[in-house]
Amino acid sequence: MILPTESIGSIPRSEKLMEAQRRFDAGDIDKPTMEAFYYEAIQQTIRELEATGSPIITDGEQRKSHSFATYSVEGGKNFAPDGLEIPFSDGHVRRLPRLMAGPFRYALSAADTLSLSMPLTSLPMKQAIISASALSLMYPVNELEGYDRETFLNDLIDEQEKEIRGCFDVGAQKVQIDFTEGRLALKLDPSGSVLSSFIELNNRVLERFSKDERQRIGVHTCPGADQDCTHSADVDYAELLPSLFELKAGNFYIAMAGESNPERALKIVARYLKPWQRAFIGVIDVNHPRIETPEEVCERVLQAARFIPLEQLGTTDDCGFSPFCDDVSTSRETAYAKIRARVEGTAMAREQLTSPRMA
Repeated sequence: MILPTESIGSIPRSEKLMEAQRRFDAGDIDKPTMEAFYYEAIQQTIRELEATGSPIITDGEQRKSHSFATYSVEGGKNFAPDGLEIPFSDGHVRRLPRLMAGPFRYALSAADTLSLSMPLTSLPMKQAIISASALSLMYPVNELEGYDRETFLNDLIDEQEKEIRGCFDVGAQKVQIDFTEGRLALKLDPSGSVLSSFIELNNRVLERFSKDERQRIGVHTCPGADQDCTHSADVDYAELLPSLFELKAGNFYIAMAGESNPERALKIVARYLKPWQRAFIGVIDVNHPRIETPEEVCERVLQAARFIPLEQLGTTDDCGFSPFCDDVSTSRETAYAKIRARVEGTAMAREQLTSPRMA
């Protein structure tokens, strides 16, 4: 398809769902009641995403209770809440859980949430999952007694392979690995060794899939999006992008609209993108409250097309909208308006780029 367009995943939760989550966390409602709230939210989100004209949709990650990053381990009895801190540009901090003992197992698979969503739409669906490298940050600095790091990593890779295959089994057209920690790795370790270890670990997962399967797997990178803030936008994209395309995936979803110098970054993408890979370029800044016009989106697509071959180009949003459950910085209405602008602006660019006059 010429110029495909896809969302990243998250849609802001409604106040009704956020209030239900607060009540569930406080023990005021039981799990079956909470599941009913999730199901209602998924139904509503799918209907609203269909109305944007999106050719492929997600479930808005409504079932991933607290965040896109921690859904797979929430409720696990062998985790503590005092793991790695991730500081954002406005000073607020998110914290990962810390593994206390083995074995590592998913408490919730994204395949389980997708199985609820698939019967609710006739459109193709993609499923976002958290990367193995992000989950690896939950292992403590000091090795756990009776559960060494390499055993943990082997278990982690097994769990992620099972999750991806499960998503395909229930009908996902695409599976997207969220790798937002890629740029952050360079902030944690400017030498690049942490980033290299992340690339190696994620490739251990990807190598378990066939070439055809990897064409349906993507990797998303961004500098973070939480309360209209980033965690690593101050890290030079040029330090990440060459390594990014060493990941053995067929699709890459790359934040670009919020970059201060997108042309420079696009040139780097064009240089390192492999012939069998597609770059979905971010044309919507999810951290900015202003709604882009389709014309602005079209211009961003035309800019990207000056550097990236049309057959390897797609469009996306810079990140998911409000991927943490308590983020109220962006309304659902704004998110849908931005998505609609992306869909319409991409169609405008497609028409211009494929017209006989442009050939």
